Formats: sequence, structure tokens, C-alpha cells
Amino acid sequence: MKIKTTEFKKKIIDLILKKKARIGIIGLGYVGLPLALLFAKKGFKIFGFDNDNKKINSINKNHSYIERISNKNITLLNKKGNKCFSDYKNISECDIIIICVPTPLKNKNIPDLSYIRKTVKDISKYIKKGQTVVLESTSYPGTTEQEVIKKIKNKFKIGKDFFVGFSSERINPGVNENKISLIPKVVSGHSSACLEIISSIYKQVFLKIVKADSIKIAEFSKLLENIYRAVNIGFINEMKFVADKMEIDIFDVIKIASTKPYGFRPFNPGPGIGGHCIPIDPHYLYWKAKKIGISANFIKLSAETNSKVIDFIKKKVFKIINDLKIKKIKTKILILGFAYKKNMDDIRESASLKLAETLNNNNFKNLAYCDPHIKNQISTKKYKYLKKISKLYPSLIKRYDIVILMTDHDIFDYKMIKKNSKKIIDCRGKYHIDNRVVRG
Repeated sequence: MKIKTTEFKKKIIDLILKKKARIGIIGLGYVGLPLALLFAKKGFKIFGFDNDNKKINSINKNHSYIERISNKNITLLNKKGNKCFSDYKNISECDIIIICVPTPLKNKNIPDLSYIRKTVKDISKYIKKGQTVVLESTSYPGTTEQEVIKKIKNKFKIGKDFFVGFSSERINPGVNENKISLIPKVVSGHSSACLEIISSIYKQVFLKIVKADSIKIAEFSKLLENIYRAVNIGFINEMKFVADKMEIDIFDVIKIASTKPYGFRPFNPGPGIGGHCIPIDPHYLYWKAKKIGISANFIKLSAETNSKVIDFIKKKVFKIINDLKIKKIKTKILILGFAYKKNMDDIRESASLKLAETLNNNNFKNLAYCDPHIKNQISTKKYKYLKKISKLYPSLIKRYDIVILMTDHDIFDYKMIKKNSKKIIDCRGKYHIDNRVVRG
């Protein structure tokens, strides 16, 4: 029986409430995989899609490729009719389609929407009336309208027989992959019907839903969240530069300032910024703002400041070898931590990789790294000058002239490291400054 246009919304909401709606997740990475598992745990049928065959094969073997997600959780995607695919033929079987593909940068920090565009193009031949598409990929305001709605509006009556919206992801890698349902979920829709459907589906798995008045507001709010962090990290890194010049430990300053019970929120400096969000997302809004004649100077300045941290660390290395009268070519340097943040295996935009490249380009050839959380993610071909250290022990640490603490994993034995290091450049505030420890 042919369904009338006015009945599409009622039908999909009914499927959602009965947990019979089939959920398609496109992009099974750090955002898509936890989201797929969340829906699977709540009893929804999941269709996962990713063009990376290695991920699909890992899932089919019940093997997790993200450290904080267990193999046991992955088994949920192979139960109760859940399936994962490397092509989009089965998109037509989905009621809800959630797009979680990357939004990186091109050269000169220009937004790269190629993954979104290719996804929309590839699924367009399979989508049909009655379906809902939600974009979760972070981008500038207007992306959902330009890259999703405009591309399919000739085929459907958006808001009547096909539904579109945006919902920002709030996954904190290494922290909340397994409890994202506790984080308020921002949702938006192209029309009131779209918003009603999208709110209904996310209400099934998130404790709190926050409805934005428009898609553009929701898209902008995601960028604001990340730019807020980027600007504050840039500010505290600049304060680190100033404090260091004054021979004051910035971490001691932050500790004292943090006793103020209002009007101050502490941010810690580090060796630079990493991950997908902070190094990339601000450039999306900066680019879009520039297109409409606005120069978002805080965004630009914070990005420039954060990029200076690697040079700040490099200068610390040069000062140490000059003081010790060691030649660059003979200096042995051990980098601790390659993940961009503690207790995780994510090396996207890692400051450690940038530091290694910088040191290698400056003729430091005896470089090694140790990160128990990183298995085989670092390209041995590109970073062939890096020696991998699997386990730290006293006699090994003593071989190195400089130890640079880049990522403060809990697994490291900091007492043992301090005891056996000749010089430590501490970029995370784990140690007090003394004759062997300098702030990085």
C-alpha cells in the first residue's frame, strides 16, 4: 500500500518508539563506532558503513580497533541482525542514516568537505522516501543545507517525505566513549517534522536532548565549544611562554589562581594541540567568517600561538645540548607519549609527531619514542628515523641525554623516570622544576 506524504513522519516515529527503526551509521571511527554501539545496546538494529575494509574485517572478527572500546562491545555489532558493510547498497534498508565522516583540512587550512560530499553522492542512488539523514560531522554553519539538503531536494520534499537534520557529536576520546549517553545531545532539523523525528531517535539513547532553533545554530554551537577550548589553550600556552621567560613555573601559577571560586576556569598548557577537534575545527569557522567579510582574530591568534609550542620545546633542546656541550648528531632523545592526550591510542594531529619531524629536520638523528598505548599506528616508512621503545627501565633511560615528556600516560612510572633521567623536558607539569627538569 502506498504511503501518503503526511504519514511518513507518523510511521518513522512509531518505528523509533517500538525500537524497530533500523539505524545506519556511516563512518565507524572515533565518533561513529561508539554511537553504533550505543544504539545497539538499546536494542536497535544497526547497519554500519565504512569504506575502510580493515575496520569492517575487525568488526566481523569481533575485534576492536579503538583501545577504550572492548572486543566484547564489538560483538554487539554482529548480533541480532546487525551488519557492517564497505559499500552503500544496504542504505535503502535503513530508516535513520547518521553520517559521521571526517572533516579535515586541505592546504592553507581550507575546509575539506570531500568525505561528506562523496558520502552524499554515493548514498543518493539508494536513499528513498520515508528516511531520515542526520549529519554529525563537524563543519561550518550552512554545511547541512549546502551539502545534504541541496543535493537531494529535487528528489524529495524535505520535511514531508524525507527528513534531514544536524546533531553535533560530543565524544571526548579516551574519556567518554563508553558513556556518551550521559552527555546532553544537541539536535536540530530542517523543519519541525524533521526536528521531531531526530529528537525522537536520540531520546531513545541519550538522557537529555537539547533542541536548537535551527540547523545553523547547532552547527555553530559545535564550533563554539571547540574554539572556546582552542582560544583558552592558546592563551595559557602564551602565559607559559611569559612565565618561562620570568623563570616562573606556570603550573604553580595555575594552581594558585585556581583557588578563586568564581570567574576563573583552569586550562593547562601542553606540548601543542592534537586530535581532530581543536587543531582543525576553529579553521572551519575562521574560513567561513572570512568568506562573509569577518576576520575572526581570536581564532587565528590562538592557532598561531599553539603552533609555536613545538618551537618552544625545540629551543629547550638546543639550550640543553649547548649547556652540556653535546653535538646534535650525537644527542640521544627519548620522547615519552605519542598519543595526543593521556591514556589513549589516538595520534591524530599529535604534537609528538610534529616534534619528532621538527627535531629530525634539525639534524637530530638519535630519536626514540615510548608509548604503551600505541601499537602499530605510526608509519614505519614515514618515521623510519624513530626507534620504538616497548618498555622503560632504568638502564635504558640512562642512555638518553634528554627525555621529553609529551603525553602524561598514567602507565608511566614517573618516579623511576625522574630518578634515571639526565635531563627532562616536562611538557605536562608532572615534575617540579629543578636542576634536571625544565618546563616544556
